[in-house]
Amino acid sequence: MNSPPSPSPTRWFKALRRTRTGEPCQKSGSSACLDVLKRARAAFRAGRMAPESFRLAQLEALERMLMEHESDFVDALDRDLRKPRFETVMSELMVVKNEALHAASSLKKWMQPQRMERSWATAFDDCMVVSEPLGVVLIVGNWTSPVQLCLVPLVGAIAAGNCVIICPSEVCSHTAELLHRLLPAYLDNECYHSVLAAGHEVPEIVDLKFDHVFFSGTREDGLKAAQAAARTLARTTLLLSGKNPCYVDRQCDINTTARRISWARFQNAGQSAVAPDYVLCHADTHECLVQALRCALQQFYGSEPRESKSFGRQVSEENFSKVREALLRSGKVAVGGQVNEAEKYIAPTVLVDVVESDPIMQQDVFGPVLPILSVQSADEAVAFINSRENPLCVYVYSSNSKVISKIMAETCSGSFCSNDSALQSVMVGLPFGGVGASGLGSYHGRYSFDAFSHKKSCLLRSTCIECVTYLRYPPYEDRNLSLATLASSLSLRSQGWCSIL
Repeated sequence: MNSPPSPSPTRWFKALRRTRTGEPCQKSGSSACLDVLKRARAAFRAGRMAPESFRLAQLEALERMLMEHESDFVDALDRDLRKPRFETVMSELMVVKNEALHAASSLKKWMQPQRMERSWATAFDDCMVVSEPLGVVLIVGNWTSPVQLCLVPLVGAIAAGNCVIICPSEVCSHTAELLHRLLPAYLDNECYHSVLAAGHEVPEIVDLKFDHVFFSGTREDGLKAAQAAARTLARTTLLLSGKNPCYVDRQCDINTTARRISWARFQNAGQSAVAPDYVLCHADTHECLVQALRCALQQFYGSEPRESKSFGRQVSEENFSKVREALLRSGKVAVGGQVNEAEKYIAPTVLVDVVESDPIMQQDVFGPVLPILSVQSADEAVAFINSRENPLCVYVYSSNSKVISKIMAETCSGSFCSNDSALQSVMVGLPFGGVGASGLGSYHGRYSFDAFSHKKSCLLRSTCIECVTYLRYPPYEDRNLSLATLASSLSLRSQGWCSIL
């Protein structure tokens, strides 16, 4: 549905920072966060979140919140991004629900100590790894997926037994306000909090000393957050943007390829960190792919995408201007290209004759623009990908398994997917994260639980074999050293490791 233009995020956040009586609140994002951090730290020290039953209740409450307020989330994302209801439910709410259900059903198993294999030297001992919560976690969301990127890591942090403060993106102001209002109504008010802060305040908030910082956003902002976290030795998970390449081989189902690339690139009006950013197309397939993309976009959005209820808008005037500038100065428009500044509308656009030096290849462009470059072989595609920073995702479309294996083995990325796009980023059984310039660490499912846990190694020893362990004690004798060395050597050969008596 059409909505009136939203106020700027800065103006909106200033208006929102008021007490319930309507009086202006003088506290900035960092000072407000300090208050709730103290409460969360006290709750953690009291062990409120330690019981499995408490964690399960919070996960159930989070799922209930999404179910009971689905229409509110749909409305908020419509106002922020003109995001269609279908996309909101499928790519935001369902992803979080799946994570919460999976965590709840697996929590007992995840919380159990992982027992290690015994050697002859530990035959009477217990060796185990115990998962302990880290403490208070800060989750900094991103506007490209303003619900998912706050609540999916929240699920993992809750399951691991942490207290959490989330900081939703101020760019999607209506969604941020909704999360800020709903979370206290469903989750424990001492353990879980939200703070509304502008983007430039995030490093100040990180500086307050958290036990773990989960940050999603641009590389530039992620670097600032990581530097702030390093000053307090806080662990970090960084989910950063990156230009995701997509290689289209000459051997592929071109129509299916075009539909799947178009779906991933143009949903949420192209504002996605996991969409294909550019296509490296085999020269023999170039013209067929452009035509297939044109047909796919016609099927998806009709002859006038601006009138389609399935196509969104740019989140802000700033992002609109950035995308339009990159679009106008890069290659040649083969499909789309229309813009409407008043609506922050940019049509689904395919660019050809693009070269590596064009602006759209040099910067992150969160918009509905897909540049296509021609290559002569998979080897050339690999060389092109490897000449740039490690991307968050690499995609390949081919019916030749050798080509798929080559691209997967010879490129480095946070994740990889063949013959589809973006789906690997939402599967609870797969870790998702970046590598190098595209991020640090991973999450989803068990990997989220592990990301927000400390793996404590525990050795529970017996005193019944003191007749053997005396060999390590002073006064040191060569005979004892020989016996200890022989025992270690026998253990290494039979069991694959060296035993310490």
